[in-house]
Amino acid sequence: MSARSEFGEVRQQRMVEPGADEAYAAARLAFELGQTVRELRERIGWSQTQLARAAGMTQSAVARFEAGGTVPTLVVLERLARALDMRLDVRFSPIADAA
Repeated sequence: MSARSEFGEVRQQRMVEPGADEAYAAARLAFELGQTVRELRERIGWSQTQLARAAGMTQSAVARFEAGGTVPTLVVLERLARALDMRLDVRFSPIADAA
């Protein structure tokens, strides 16, 4: 059996466990937020260290965040937004109908 099929089987087993959907959604959101911050940081030509200094964080905290390794608080998102000269916009949007 290949590693890929083993992973697929394990994932299927885990996704039926209580709370798995919520944990997966939180991980996806953390990854997407981190990816967005990385793109913004790179667009202005900053290193992680420069962003960390501007946001009052450590470089390792920025690295973990950009990798999707942490689910950030609103306070952290606001600090990063300000450091990137952006406005944090948190809102609720309707879920698109798949049909």
